[in-house]
Amino acid sequence: MTGSHIARTALIALGAVGAVGAGAAIWGVGIERHLYTVRRHEVRMLPPGARPLRILHLSDAHMAPWQHRKQRWIASLAALRPDVVVNTGDNLGHVDGLAGLRPALAPFRGIPGVFVHGSNDHVAPSPRNPFKYLMGPSDHVVEAEPMDATELDSFLTDDLGWRDIDNAAATIESAGLRIDTFGVSDAHRDWDRLDVLPDAIAGLGGGADLTWGVTHAPYRRVLDAFVDLGAEAIFAGHTHGGQVRVPFSPRALVANCDIPLEKARGLSEWTHDGRTVPLNVSAGIGHSIYAPVRFGCRPEASLITLLPR
Repeated sequence: MTGSHIARTALIALGAVGAVGAGAAIWGVGIERHLYTVRRHEVRMLPPGARPLRILHLSDAHMAPWQHRKQRWIASLAALRPDVVVNTGDNLGHVDGLAGLRPALAPFRGIPGVFVHGSNDHVAPSPRNPFKYLMGPSDHVVEAEPMDATELDSFLTDDLGWRDIDNAAATIESAGLRIDTFGVSDAHRDWDRLDVLPDAIAGLGGGADLTWGVTHAPYRRVLDAFVDLGAEAIFAGHTHGGQVRVPFSPRALVANCDIPLEKARGLSEWTHDGRTVPLNVSAGIGHSIYAPVRFGCRPEASLITLLPR
């Protein structure tokens, strides 16, 4: 083969690789990040004879005020008629994000719910090198602009009627069931206070039909502690499901925490000290405004239907 033929073949190959890369970028940035979907699961864990309980698990909206398509889709989820909403944080993605979050969540007013915080409920996102996520969990930006977490909490508690379980516990009732819930603030920032939960749970008095643990970031230490504390199901977010995945692969490329990569999205199980409980890690609805891409990982909410044993 002559030198000119080799050069021509190399140019064709390089052009093909570039075309594939450009196509993937167009898909991930322009299309897939708007392909919102509902991931549905069923779990048999209710008392015999109980009617099904529908849980809507929302996470990582990262809302900016101009994201009207996302706002409309979240609001449309009220048509699923959930009995309970579990919100695992990072609702805000911009200092004015609450202006977009209000219309998105308003249809859920009066539906029992609980929530915990992610770091972006307290501080605004900042530009990051996305390749650093391949080397481990992200670090913290000290000078990040603060969010109005107090106003967010006022909306979620006073307007919607949800319970704040950041390093706390609360009882909610739905479909004739008493549900004890407990949670922690963002473990990715080391804001989790697992030490306060035993007393908080004891203060609920016992006698619940169900007990759930709720966390933003599913670090192993948190999941293990939740199992020890009696959680019968665990809800988490934070990972974005990896956000960019090899299509059809069961494993994420990254999780931004120490959870096993095959458990970074969807319903699985967590086992600790001889107990195994369902674990749902939502891939989330949004993304940082500085990383507007989803590839092989559609934005999602989870609808988990609990059925009698």
